[in-house]
Amino acid sequence: MERFSVRISAEEMQRYYAGTARVVVVRAESGRRLQFSAEHLRRFVSTSGVAGWFEIEYDETGKFQRIECLKRLDQPV
Repeated sequence: MERFSVRISAEEMQRYYAGTARVVVVRAESGRRLQFSAEHLRRFVSTSGVAGWFEIEYDETGKFQRIECLKRLDQPV
């Protein structure tokens, strides 16, 4: 499992919904670069976008298993 924070504005999330962007790239607390499909963040989107600390899990082959929001950051993004 890897933990990371992310802030994506509502306007930027529109690019993901429109299909002009598909992959989110973040730096985990461990320093590792993570990339995953933006669709995994959809359930966390608010009117101001997505902002928070998350934990993501992959299986031993690197396939996405789950993502969990550990803490939402309510400030506008």
